[in-house]
Amino acid sequence: MAKKRKTAASESDTGMSSVRAVDRAIAILQCFSADQPAMSVIEIQKRVGLSRPTLYRLLHTLSTCGLIHAEGDPQRFKLAHGVMKLSHVWLKGLDVVNVARPILEELRDVTGETAALFRLEEDRSICILECESRHVLTISRGIGSSMKIPQGATGKAMLAFMPAERQAEFLSEMPRDAQRSNLEEALRAAAHNGYTISRGEIFVGAIAVAAPYFDHRGSVVGSVGLYGPAARVSEEKISEFARLIREAGHKISTLLGFQQPASSAIAQDSKSADLAPMKRPRKAAKV
Repeated sequence: MAKKRKTAASESDTGMSSVRAVDRAIAILQCFSADQPAMSVIEIQKRVGLSRPTLYRLLHTLSTCGLIHAEGDPQRFKLAHGVMKLSHVWLKGLDVVNVARPILEELRDVTGETAALFRLEEDRSICILECESRHVLTISRGIGSSMKIPQGATGKAMLAFMPAERQAEFLSEMPRDAQRSNLEEALRAAAHNGYTISRGEIFVGAIAVAAPYFDHRGSVVGSVGLYGPAARVSEEKISEFARLIREAGHKISTLLGFQQPASSAIAQDSKSADLAPMKRPRKAAKV
C-alpha cells in the first residue's frame, strides 16, 4: 500500500496524472460557443461522447457550482454567472505589457529592428513598450511617446479597425483635401490587408509597419509596430515585416482573450500570416 501511495504522489508531482471526472466536466464547459451558447442534453452528449447518466451527474455538479444553468422546456443548458466570475479574475490578472514583451523581443531579434507596443488612449496612441534595435543606427519612439491617432502606421492600424462611427469622428476633424483622401485610402487598405505602412511620417527616412491587437470583446485597443531606417528596410523586408507584425498582433489578441470569428479571416497567399485578426474585411487598393 505504501508503494502505491508513493507512485500516486510521484505521478501528481510530475503532472502526469489527471482526474477523468474533471476532464469530462471541462469538456462540457468547452463545448459551448458563441455560435451555440445554449444546447440540449442530446446536443451536449454528441459533442462530449458521455453516457446520459454520467452527463446528467456532471451537469448537476456544474450547476451546483454556478457554472451552468438550465432553462426552458424542453430543457436547454447555458454557461452561468460562475464562468463570468472566473473570466473577470483572469482579465484582472492580465497585463498587456507582460503578455506582449516576449512577442516583441522575438520580433526585434528576428528582424533586427525596433519593435514597439502602443495602446489606444482616447484620441492618441501611446507607446507602452519598446524593444529597441541593437544596430548603431536605430529608430526609437520611446516609452510614453504619444501621437494623434491618424499619424503614423501604429495609429492608423488602430483607426482602421475602430467602429465606423468612431472612425468618422476622427475623419470629420480633417479638411476634405488630398491628405484626408490619402488617409481614407490607407485605412481601407489596412482593413483589407490587416496592417499599415508609413514612410517618413514620424521620422524622416524611417519606415514603419504596424498591425492592431484586440481585447476579449473584439475591440481594437492598440497596435504593435516595427520600424527602422529606410536604408536598411527594403521592399522585400517590408513584406516579411507585414507577415510577422500580423502574426504578433494575432498572438497578443489571443492572449488577451480575443477569438476571431471564422468568417472574418481573409485568405492569404503562402507568404502571408494565417488567422490575422480581421474585423471588417473589404476590398481596397494597396498603398
